[in-house]
Amino acid sequence: MADIVKEILARPIQMADQVTKIADEAQSFKQECLELKSKTEKLAGLLRQAARASNDLYERPTRRIIDDTEQVLDKSLALVIKCRASGIMKRLFTIIPAAAFRKTSLQLENSIGDVSWLLRVSASGDDRDNEYLGLPPIAANEPILCLIWEQIAILHNGSSLEDRSDAAASLVSLARDNDRYGKLIIEEGGLGGLLKLAKEGRMEGQENAARAIGLLGRDPESVENIVNAGVCSVFAKILKEGHMRVQTVVAWAISELAAHHPKCQDHFAQNNAIRLLVSHLAFETIQEHSKYAIASKQQMSIHSVVMASNNPSPNNNKDNEEYDKPTSTRIVHPMGNQTPSQMHNVVTNTMAMRSQTPGNSKPQASQNNPTHHPLDHAESNHNINAKQQHQQHVSLSGNSIKGREFEDEATKAQMKAMAARALWQLSKENVSICRNITESRALLCFAVLLEKGPDDVRYYSTMALTEITAVAEQNAELRRSAFKPTSPAAKAVVEQLLKIIEAANSDLLVPCVKSIGNLARTFRATETRIIGPLVRLLDEREPEVCMEAAIALNKFACTDNFLNDYYCKAIIDAGGAKHLIQLVYFGEQMVQIPALILLCYISLHVPDSETLAQEEVLIVLEWSAKQAHLAEEHSIESLLPEAKSRLELYQSRGSRGFH
Repeated sequence: MADIVKEILARPIQMADQVTKIADEAQSFKQECLELKSKTEKLAGLLRQAARASNDLYERPTRRIIDDTEQVLDKSLALVIKCRASGIMKRLFTIIPAAAFRKTSLQLENSIGDVSWLLRVSASGDDRDNEYLGLPPIAANEPILCLIWEQIAILHNGSSLEDRSDAAASLVSLARDNDRYGKLIIEEGGLGGLLKLAKEGRMEGQENAARAIGLLGRDPESVENIVNAGVCSVFAKILKEGHMRVQTVVAWAISELAAHHPKCQDHFAQNNAIRLLVSHLAFETIQEHSKYAIASKQQMSIHSVVMASNNPSPNNNKDNEEYDKPTSTRIVHPMGNQTPSQMHNVVTNTMAMRSQTPGNSKPQASQNNPTHHPLDHAESNHNINAKQQHQQHVSLSGNSIKGREFEDEATKAQMKAMAARALWQLSKENVSICRNITESRALLCFAVLLEKGPDDVRYYSTMALTEITAVAEQNAELRRSAFKPTSPAAKAVVEQLLKIIEAANSDLLVPCVKSIGNLARTFRATETRIIGPLVRLLDEREPEVCMEAAIALNKFACTDNFLNDYYCKAIIDAGGAKHLIQLVYFGEQMVQIPALILLCYISLHVPDSETLAQEEVLIVLEWSAKQAHLAEEHSIESLLPEAKSRLELYQSRGSRGFH
């Protein structure tokens, strides 16, 4: 850096010396040349001072200011060379307007001001004594740029962490106000100082630095620059060891970066961010139960079902014993209306599966063995020592939980919300990250937080589940491992999604409907209880809700779903045909199309249904075929004639209601 700055300064210093020397040889306009010489000498002194302080100079403004200074000196040199002309003829034909000296003199003064400002802004805080730097002449056209330079210089050379924190807060304000200012902060080298403050600063400074970084990542190019600067490792270290307030801002910043440039997802995953975020989600959310006890009451905790398949080896919790204590809130299990004997069967079956795994090994999810659920950590010793029969926090995060039980509840809730938000953005269309999330206890955490979490935690948890289930819908291996019917955690998630859908009075309704639809291929034929709540959403709801319900039901009824016959019959039994007919006739186009597609699938798979005949579904299909906006829809174009033909084959004219 110092060598680069010295190289930048070498040429203007040489030019300044030339101007001074030639000004002494002037044959005309001697007074004006002496004035130029005086100002050039002052400028040369400042340039030499800058060269001596090259280790401290901030490179970006140095380049800009020295480039302008060099141009001014070049004009000055050309002017004094003209004044050196000897001989009456040369002097006669050398025209030098008087305004040229005034303009050049003013430009030299501006250069003096710029270089003086550069020396002050690059000095340490002690040397500047916190004086107001003002704006240099170069800032006339772009004052914000010089303000950015000043704050970045303080980030690098500030005498105290408080000064650097204030500079980061100023950059936060600038980045929040205008996307262009954010780009300038990156271009002018602000990332290095922000990352250094995030690593070394006090809590407030770290918060300001992380918030600024999150605001800077507004587009893919900016995020790419931030990632290349090393943000992933810095954020991962904070998530592991930092103060929870800082970790909250870091989790938010990760969500922002991932949202604006999904390609950075894998970089964060490689730095262990997924496991650390899940650990924050799990902290004081779920409990470990070291014995398989069946509750005497019918209502049971979610954990009592899931922990049967997740009880770790005693050795795995040794490092975390000092942090283990029971949480103060017990979560009521959504399947609480089942009898203890039914719950006992779940636990017994889970233990039976686990007993097939030898020793105390921990089976990992394998591409070649999708039947092992990632939550099924093997621990087949059923004779647990009495010393270990106490409730424990989930052991996921190593040392990252230390001291966090003393945080206030609002901070803990905000941390969970931002962790869920980050997992939501990181999981979008990323199979490997979704696999990492589901191999942890995140699904169980989401189920618990959907049940009892604050509103923002519930929202981000729901959005994360929507993304994870969307990826699972497209990836059979992930679907089979993470959401297999025997997985207690997956069951708990489904129960919570269903509870929200059945209530149908929440802002979470639409994402929950999407999630259930994404899981359509994971349910057994007996799980037709899911159909009823979705069908009820088709009746006099907001268009968006009706549309999403119809799309979700399509995933149950479509030809690709092996159990489509069962689900189509369940849709009919729940009164779906009547609602779909109303939507096809009178619904908005956004609802009409998925409703008609669903009606076609039902007609294809259960054409002999008496209900379809009584509701005159064939007439609806015939009417739809005559509607250009429906018949020409790509997703309906081939499906509608096939469904109509199938229905005609099974239903007589009389059964269709013709008289």
